[in-house]
Amino acid sequence: MTLTNDHSDVAALRAFNRLYTNRLGLLNAHLDQSPFTLTEARILYELAHAQALTAADLMRILQVDRAQLSRTLKRFADRGLLEKADHPQGGRRQPISLTALGCETFAALEENTRTAIGALLDTLAPAERRRLIAATGIVSDVLSKKTGGELHLRDLKPGDLGWIIHRQTILYVEEHGWNQEYEALAAGILADFVKSFDPAREAAWIAEIDGRIVGSIFLVAGDKPGVAKLRLLYVEPDTRGCGVGAALVSACIERARSVGYHTLSLWTNSVLAPARRLYQRAGFILVEEAPHHSFGKDLVGQTWSLDLRER
Repeated sequence: MTLTNDHSDVAALRAFNRLYTNRLGLLNAHLDQSPFTLTEARILYELAHAQALTAADLMRILQVDRAQLSRTLKRFADRGLLEKADHPQGGRRQPISLTALGCETFAALEENTRTAIGALLDTLAPAERRRLIAATGIVSDVLSKKTGGELHLRDLKPGDLGWIIHRQTILYVEEHGWNQEYEALAAGILADFVKSFDPAREAAWIAEIDGRIVGSIFLVAGDKPGVAKLRLLYVEPDTRGCGVGAALVSACIERARSVGYHTLSLWTNSVLAPARRLYQRAGFILVEEAPHHSFGKDLVGQTWSLDLRER
C-alpha cells in the first residue's frame, strides 16, 4: 500500500470517528443526561453484566489507566454503588459487585441509553436502518478480528451474478493488477451459464456468513461427455483460511460425482496460489500449463484435472 493510500485510510477512519461520536453524543461530558461520563458508564456496564470482576479485570477489558480506574471505583464506593468482597491478597484482586443502589442506577442509565439510541434509529428510513446495523456488525467483526458466524452454502438468487462479476473483478484488480478483460471474461462465462443452464448437470453455490456473500463456485458442463468444469471460484480475502474455499470446492466435486461425471477440470493461473493449494488438497492434478498474455499481464495458465472415479 502506498503512503498516499495510507493517509487516505487514516483520514477516512478519523472522519467516521468524528461523525459517530457526534451523532451518538459521546462528546458530552455526561452520557444520556446521566451524572456519568462514558468511561464511568462502561465500568457500570461491565459490573452489571459479569460476576466477581476485579479491578485488574476491568483494566484489561476497558484498557483504562490504573489510577483513573481507582479514582472512579472510589467515587462509586463512596456513593454506595459498589462493594468489594474480601480477598486474602486484597488490592486489585478483590471481587467487585454492584449494590442494590448500583443496580438501580445502572438500570436507569441503560433505559436512558436505549431511549437515546432508539430516537436516533427512528430518524432513519427502514433501508438506512438495515444498512447501519449491518455496517456496525462488519466494523465489530473487523476490529475484534472475527470472521462472522456459521458458513452457509445456498443456490443462486437474482442479483448474485452481477455481484460475482463485480467482486471478482475488483479483487483481481486490487490483488494482481489485472484489467477489465477479466470482467468481460467472467461476464461471458456467466451469460453462457444462464443461457444454457442444465439443472441436471450444472449447479452454482453462493457462500454466505451472516447473510454476507463471501464466495462462490460454478459447476459447468464440459465440451466432452463425462467431463465437467469447475469455474469462477472466489473467496473474500477476510474469510480465506476459514474453510470457505474448501467447502465450495467440496460441494462442486460431490455434485459432479453424483450426477455422473467422471472428470472435473479447471483452468487457472499460476499466480493464484491460494486457489491452487485448494485444488491440490482436493486431489486435482496439474496436467498442462502454458504462458499467455491476458488481463494486461504476462501469465502462466494451468489446467488441472480430478478423476471423480477415484475416492
